[in-house]
Amino acid sequence: MSTYADPENTLVIETTKGKVVIAMRPDLAPNHVAHIKKLAREGFYDGIVFHRVIEGFMAQTGCPDGRGTGGSKYPNLKQEFNAEPHVRGTASMARAQSPDSANSQFFICFGDARFLDKQYTVWGKVIEGMENVDLIKRGEPVRDPDKMLSVKVAADLQ
Repeated sequence: MSTYADPENTLVIETTKGKVVIAMRPDLAPNHVAHIKKLAREGFYDGIVFHRVIEGFMAQTGCPDGRGTGGSKYPNLKQEFNAEPHVRGTASMARAQSPDSANSQFFICFGDARFLDKQYTVWGKVIEGMENVDLIKRGEPVRDPDKMLSVKVAADLQ
């Protein structure tokens, strides 16, 4: 049984550095949260690397080819930009130049990145394990990158 306040909207990521728990915010980005939950439940994120990790900025993951150019088999998402600030622990969608190009890739902010506010879709916040995010190997690209071993919706955990 989950000990989280809202297990259906809590993402539990086991990384090579330890557990990271994200409280998802369907109130901010309902379509993005639903998409991430669908991918997590299909096992899409299991084994995917943190391919772009910039000191003081963010750790990016969710690309199936590990190079930052791929997405899932599903169509891209229409942006759900919101007023939630990009600060330490914020989980937000990565995208290409088009605002409606987010798919499976996301990033977690190491610190304030307020210049991204209202230009990227914030969908959650790390509520546990930020110290493990801090340990993720840096690089662009990362050599021998850390990875997400498993990504689960807390409601599905026994």
